[in-house]
Amino acid sequence: MSMNSTPTSSSSHFGALRRLPTGIWVLGFVSLLMDISSEMIHSLLPLFMVGTLGVSVAVVGLIEGLAEATALIVKVFSGVISDWVGKRKPLAVLGYGLGALTKPLFALAPGAGLVFTARLLDRVGKGIRGAPRDALVADIAPPEMRGAAFGLRQSLDTVGAFIGPLLAVGLMLLWANNFRAVFAVAVVPGVLAVALLVFGVRDPDGAPRQQRVNPVSRANLKRLSAAYWWVVGIGAVFTLARFSEAFLVLRAEQTGVATALVPLVMVAMNVVYAASAYPFGHLSDRMSHSRLLLWGLAVLVAADAVIALSGHWSGLLAGVALWGIHMGMTQGLLAAMVADVAPADLRGTAYGFFNLVSGLAMLVASVVAGLLWQTLGPAWTFGAGGLFCLLAMGGLAWRGLRLATAQA
Repeated sequence: MSMNSTPTSSSSHFGALRRLPTGIWVLGFVSLLMDISSEMIHSLLPLFMVGTLGVSVAVVGLIEGLAEATALIVKVFSGVISDWVGKRKPLAVLGYGLGALTKPLFALAPGAGLVFTARLLDRVGKGIRGAPRDALVADIAPPEMRGAAFGLRQSLDTVGAFIGPLLAVGLMLLWANNFRAVFAVAVVPGVLAVALLVFGVRDPDGAPRQQRVNPVSRANLKRLSAAYWWVVGIGAVFTLARFSEAFLVLRAEQTGVATALVPLVMVAMNVVYAASAYPFGHLSDRMSHSRLLLWGLAVLVAADAVIALSGHWSGLLAGVALWGIHMGMTQGLLAAMVADVAPADLRGTAYGFFNLVSGLAMLVASVVAGLLWQTLGPAWTFGAGGLFCLLAMGGLAWRGLRLATAQA
């Protein structure tokens, strides 16, 4: 690209947005509404568990790790089923519907047990919808625009992820820190998300299938190439380096941020994430994926260092903004990379296994982060994350050198 291409690049961004199919936009707004619902709860849940229910930080880490791991593991089964039946939408509706149904449980929970149950069921819903929805995005989007399509969906999803905490802050201030009332309001956007999906999206018409085949048969699994499994490994490494965002919320309170204002930390992260996800997704269609992943890891190292060393909310805010840039650079890119290396009829299964491995990594990362926080302090939690990023960067650079040597 020439040095004089900046205006063309800007118009290219908007042109790509106009060319994206309507179904991509609708799926993005479905994600936006569900994320408003979820983040109204999740931005306050660690404080609710620790401050109101008396749960330890180590247990919060365990609950978060199990919840996220459950979501990612369930994606294997939903992805496989969506490939077997050749339909993505019914499973996506089921998953979003379950997520909406669990929201009232948080408001009604008398103790940690029901909160844990609700969190687990909510993540089961996320797991059911995740792989079919990602496969649906890949099915609808033109191949040369997959990065932009995943970036747009992720960007709209993340707009919901900062609107949710903003609503939570406003309602907490209005209702004098009434956690349960805020949780009850979160039911509304969840129901709207399900309605929009039901009436606004349909599975694309494809070639009729001769017969149903088992996507996880040995013959089909052999069709998942070494390039696919490398992407799976990279996704796991990124998850290990970036534990649950519940620890950002807890770190905010520790730096002296008032309880009602703590969700603004997630607002800041998600504003940056939303603003960067589509541009970086669009960029990923035009540059080396490995190089963009390396830059994403470098940004996460900087985020961990700033958060670990900061004792004031201003430093924390800078670290959280860097965290958001990292997410924008890498999350849509990894989803597009899976679509690029997986056979079209096995995309649901491919996303399922990708998220199974990432789910196990999330469980390990969140439990270790909680234990480090509990025994050595929060600086060690974020310092360990930064160290793991450096190791991952070394691995990516080594693989790049091997490929370059092999091609020479």
